[in-house]
Amino acid sequence: MELLDRLLSLMPVTGRLDVRCHFGSPWRIDHPESSEWEFPYHVLLRGEAVVESEAEGKTEPALRMKAGDIVLFPSGSAHRLHDGSGTPPRPARTQLKDGLTVVTNGRSRDGADVLCGRFVLPAVPQQLLRDHLPGRLLVSSVSEGDTQARDAAFAATRLARVIQLMREEAFEQRPGSATVVNQLSGALFALTLRCASDTDQAPRGLLALAQRQRLQPALAAMFDEPAKPWTLPQLAELCHMSRATFARHFEEAISRSASDVLTEIRMALAGRKLAQTTMSVAEIGEAVGYQSEAAFQRVFKRQVGMTPAKWRARSSKTGNPEEEPA
Repeated sequence: MELLDRLLSLMPVTGRLDVRCHFGSPWRIDHPESSEWEFPYHVLLRGEAVVESEAEGKTEPALRMKAGDIVLFPSGSAHRLHDGSGTPPRPARTQLKDGLTVVTNGRSRDGADVLCGRFVLPAVPQQLLRDHLPGRLLVSSVSEGDTQARDAAFAATRLARVIQLMREEAFEQRPGSATVVNQLSGALFALTLRCASDTDQAPRGLLALAQRQRLQPALAAMFDEPAKPWTLPQLAELCHMSRATFARHFEEAISRSASDVLTEIRMALAGRKLAQTTMSVAEIGEAVGYQSEAAFQRVFKRQVGMTPAKWRARSSKTGNPEEEPA
C-alpha cells in the first residue's frame, strides 16, 4: 500500500454534496469558514470561475478555474467563487429537488455550473492530514496530453470520470441521486489527492512525500509497526539510505523530521482506538509505542490539545470531538 492508501485507510473520508449552482453571469458564491472536521470543495462543470480566499488574514493570489477543475480547502478558510466580471451578482433563488439543494439566478447564458460540497473527516486527530496539505488545492481533471507524465494523465482521466458521473446524477435527479453523489464524493477526495500527487508540481507536504518512492518502506513501517521504538538509522536503513540522505528527503518533502511524522501517525492511530474501542488509555499508549502511560498522555495532549480521556468522551458523544485549549 502506498502512503495515500494508508492515510485513507486510517482516516476514511466521506463526502457530502450540498448545493448544485446553475448560474448565468454575473454570479458569485460566498462560502463561510468551515469546521475543523470538513474540507469544502467545488467542482466546476461548465464555464470559468475565479477563486479568492485568505490565509492567516492575508489575501491569497486569485485562482482561475476552467470546466473540469476541482478546488478544495483543507484549511477550511472562508472563500468565494465568481465570474470575474466585477459586476454585482444577480439575485439567486434556492429550491430543494429530491434531497439536493439547487441554486439558480434565472439565467444560463455565459454562466457556470458548480457542484459545492464538503469532505467530512472522521474522529481522528487531524494534524497528519490537515497540517500537511496546502490551505487550498486546485486540480484539473482535464489531461493536457503529452505535456504531462503518463501517470498524471491516467489520474486525471479517472478523476474526470467520477466528476462526469456526479454531474449526471446531480442533473438528472433520479431516485437515490443524492446518496449516489455523496458516495462518489468520498472517491472524489482520494482521486483528487492522487491526481495532485502525480504531477511534477505537487505541493510540499503529504502530496510531495507520496512522490518519494524511496521513502515508502520507512513510511510503511511506521504505519505497520507503530509500537516499535524506531530510530532514524533504522528507518534510513529500510530505505537503503544514509541517515543524512534520509533526513534530507523528509525535510525537502514535508519540512518535518521522520520522528515528527511518526509521532503524528501514532497519535492518529491512538485517536482512532480511543474513539472506536474500549481499550484502556495505557493499552492504547503501549500499542502505539509508549511504555509509560504518563509519557503517552503528555504527548497526546501536546499534539491534540486535550487528554486521551477527554478525546474519548467527546468522540463518544459527538463523533467529532472539538479541540479545547489546554
